[in-house]
Amino acid sequence: MPNSASKESIEESRVEQFLVANHLKIAYEEFGNADHPPIVLVMGLGTQMIAWPDEFCQGFADKGYRVIRFDNRDIGLSEKILVDRPVSIPRLLLKARFGLSMNVPYTLEDMAQDTVGVMDSLDIESAHIVGASMGGMIAQITTGLFSSRVRSLTSIMSTTGNPKLPGTRPSAARRMLVRPDSSNEDSVVEHGIKTWAIIGSPDFKPSQDELRARLLRGIRRSYYPAGYRNQFAAIIENGDRRELLSTIDKPTLVIHGKEDVLIPVQGGIDTADCIAGAKLKIYEGMGHDLPRQLVPRFVQLIDDHIRNAE
Repeated sequence: MPNSASKESIEESRVEQFLVANHLKIAYEEFGNADHPPIVLVMGLGTQMIAWPDEFCQGFADKGYRVIRFDNRDIGLSEKILVDRPVSIPRLLLKARFGLSMNVPYTLEDMAQDTVGVMDSLDIESAHIVGASMGGMIAQITTGLFSSRVRSLTSIMSTTGNPKLPGTRPSAARRMLVRPDSSNEDSVVEHGIKTWAIIGSPDFKPSQDELRARLLRGIRRSYYPAGYRNQFAAIIENGDRRELLSTIDKPTLVIHGKEDVLIPVQGGIDTADCIAGAKLKIYEGMGHDLPRQLVPRFVQLIDDHIRNAE
């Protein structure tokens, strides 16, 4: 794990850039040498690319990879999708329960096309795709629909959309539907701290100062609640992916936390079961986040997976 001096050097050397993918302006960052095998990182619901820890990205760069992380549409510094009427998550959940059609601003398939569009803009023919949470869903869809563009798949703390799996723990489900009392910085930070207390890793807790600094960094970079709702709608609309997952023939690694209350571990197990030859790694004490204490293990595990795929 880098010391504070090396963390500062990573921050100083990182250059945030923009490209056009799938007709949208997308913010992205790169680590490593452009001639090295590419890894594309896809982040989760309402979460900016900086949630991929810098040490995680630099760890792969140090192992000889070109690492690309980007803000999904509607979040961070990427282009926002304007809608005439705000999305109602409760209404969409009700429609999903009764199998009714849904009108959403965009779909996870659209976001998979964004991922491929990022690769197109960077002249990347194929890449190793790593996705977390909703990003894992997008990575799954990218691999299933655009197989020739994917060298390997890593799906982290994600699921298949199987309606028979255990659902989100009620306390976490309620938390995901609650928004801060106001958009003032302190209110948003306190909301984030309370959310992490429910869904974060019980055995790998950050200090309050570290968590607060991480939340402030994201809020000051961008705060756009409508993007969270729109992305949530895309997840609800997507539904069950098991049929698509059964077609995937790329080397696949599934990582999940045993204490995940947002997407229970059965979601990771089901993902591995649906993809032929997939390998599954479950971490004790891990919830629905990427604990810095586990970053070196994640990097080594995924590096081994990629080298076997190559």
